[in-house]
Amino acid sequence: MLKVAVPNKGALAEAAAQMLTEAGYRQRRTSKDLVAVDAENEVEFFYLRPRDIAIYVGAGTLDVGITGRDLLLDSEAEADEVMELGFAASTFRFAAPEGGLASVAELEGKRVATSYSGIVRAYLERHGVTADVVRLDGAVETSIRLGVADAIADVVETGTTLRQAGLAVFGDPILGSEAVLITPAAAPKPDAFAVFRRRIESVLVARTYVMMDYDINADAMEQAIQLTPGIESPTVSPLHREGWVAVRSMVPRDGAQRIMDELYALGARGILVTDIHACRI
Repeated sequence: MLKVAVPNKGALAEAAAQMLTEAGYRQRRTSKDLVAVDAENEVEFFYLRPRDIAIYVGAGTLDVGITGRDLLLDSEAEADEVMELGFAASTFRFAAPEGGLASVAELEGKRVATSYSGIVRAYLERHGVTADVVRLDGAVETSIRLGVADAIADVVETGTTLRQAGLAVFGDPILGSEAVLITPAAAPKPDAFAVFRRRIESVLVARTYVMMDYDINADAMEQAIQLTPGIESPTVSPLHREGWVAVRSMVPRDGAQRIMDELYALGARGILVTDIHACRI
């Protein structure tokens, strides 16, 4: 069986489980379950702390894992990122009291508190800055007020938590992170991985595209197809109404409303948009 590591809690857990469910895999029944076996699809899921997943996958104990890019890099595990998964996006940045530090160079000789010491040390080294990196497991925002650090480095999503603590980001982003699919760096990928990856890719496509159907005069068909070229090519079928055709094509979800407006202006009618629940491209 293919052995897959899934986050057991936190921001990654629910979205990862939802993606796997959409890909047709059976997930655990309750949050207390540590293992779920999908015998029909020959996959065994192990629910682990997100921070530990890269370690298990890098050691070759598990074949595949879902974790954050930040956690993967911080672990320094022998695991490779093989696919971005499109959720849990965040930015990793330095922050200090408002009106304080303004650049990474000013961290020279300072104390930096973080839960991601591996990433921070590597970043500071690349920029020629020597600082004392203080490893904390959480709530790094309070470390400055408590006198443990002069600055922090942490994941920033909206920035609300930092502002509430009287902190402001400075310098360039350290890292852009999101959920990623990882595999062992050294070990060959098992045959079952190809099917697993294809299913995950199909979920990403289904979330990104919608199916659009419309009727249009054949004289305007080429202009319409310029708006809806599809993945490979649209499907065009003649209608009973002379001189008209029906067109079916996949279009980006984000631009679907604009495309409908432009098709209508070309004379298209009966324009319908439907969700794609599963696909293979």
